[in-house]
Amino acid sequence: MDNPVAPAILSSMENTTDIAIVGGGLNGPALALALAQAGMTVTIIDALSRPVHDDAEFDGRAYALALASVRLLRALGLWDRLAGDTQPMLEIKVSDGRAGEGPLSPFFVHFDHAEIEEGPMGHMCEDRFLRRALLAAMDLEPRITQRTGETVTGQETAPGGAILTLASGERVAARLIVGSDGRQSGTARRAGIARTGWDYGQTALVCSIEHERPHHGIAHQFFMPPGPLAILPLPGNVSNIVWSESAATARDFAALDDADFLHVLRPRFGDFLGEIAIKGPRYNYPLGLSLANRFIAERVALVGDAAHGLHPIAGQGLNAGLRDVAALAQVLTEAQRRGEDIAAPDVLRRYEQWRRFDTQTLALATDASNRLFSNDNPLLRAARHLGMGALGAMPGLRRGFIREAAGLTGELPALMKG
Repeated sequence: MDNPVAPAILSSMENTTDIAIVGGGLNGPALALALAQAGMTVTIIDALSRPVHDDAEFDGRAYALALASVRLLRALGLWDRLAGDTQPMLEIKVSDGRAGEGPLSPFFVHFDHAEIEEGPMGHMCEDRFLRRALLAAMDLEPRITQRTGETVTGQETAPGGAILTLASGERVAARLIVGSDGRQSGTARRAGIARTGWDYGQTALVCSIEHERPHHGIAHQFFMPPGPLAILPLPGNVSNIVWSESAATARDFAALDDADFLHVLRPRFGDFLGEIAIKGPRYNYPLGLSLANRFIAERVALVGDAAHGLHPIAGQGLNAGLRDVAALAQVLTEAQRRGEDIAAPDVLRRYEQWRRFDTQTLALATDASNRLFSNDNPLLRAARHLGMGALGAMPGLRRGFIREAAGLTGELPALMKG
């Protein structure tokens, strides 16, 4: 049951809330909305100022939202606002080859959304549209308090609650703190949660490309020895690319101007979409695996990259975070309905037990896939080609992969069941 001391501790402070969420990216606002709609009060602390969010224009960043994530956004009342600015992913084509040579095998894997009954495997959505939809929804939710342009400088637990100290000197008391503040999570560090991981020696080059021919909603994953190139369809004749290269080569490519960057991209991209041009800014970020050794601590829970930073090879980073959001919201809502302390150790363990195994499995799968495909070993290449040929010839196995990509496997939280 709720600690009877908690109200006295928390009510003595000016700013009290049920949940304090540190991190205003995407997972934090989604969790805030889910909890507020369940009747809890939420304070979300965002290091970025509101004008920075509001002024966001096209910047080339986009996400592959799995079907399960789309269901979550629909349950939160966001999808009607977003749907018109998204691109359904109708097919995924996976091949293996080298830059300038194209696929080196007649075997490739073709996933078609028509093989499952639920509809498109997912949708591509630009960061600016998703972020704006979340902010607009939070503005309309009276149970959510937003603290923008603020950072956390202190974190402590008290009987029945926890207290955050902000850079402005403001103090926020909450029953539970949720860290949604990325791989370098200060929330996790202050809670004494260590991390395990390693660097891949790869860097992701990210931008959007305008092309002459339509993409027909087809996503492509082209595996090359230094790393994969993902070509992901956006509305219109535009695609988002996530190109993994060795760190040294990526550093050289990132320093090129747009014309020279296109010159090195074209042999890898191919000509199947006709002429191509850079649209918007380009980004690069180092790739590695980073897993929190625990997803919970006293009065603390972690979601998203604060809990698990994955290789983008399967495009599951945001989807895994949104699955955390849906699972934690369900655990806390059910605990509140039963009259439990929502931050009690046994309550938080339910969340950790639900999500930690799944995310570790996903992390190991993406790690193994990257190691299997990001090399030019002839024996491994032969095994890859045989595997892709077998997968292409086995509809039942292929359907399982499609459902996995759509986020429909495992124990789905209620918000993702559609």
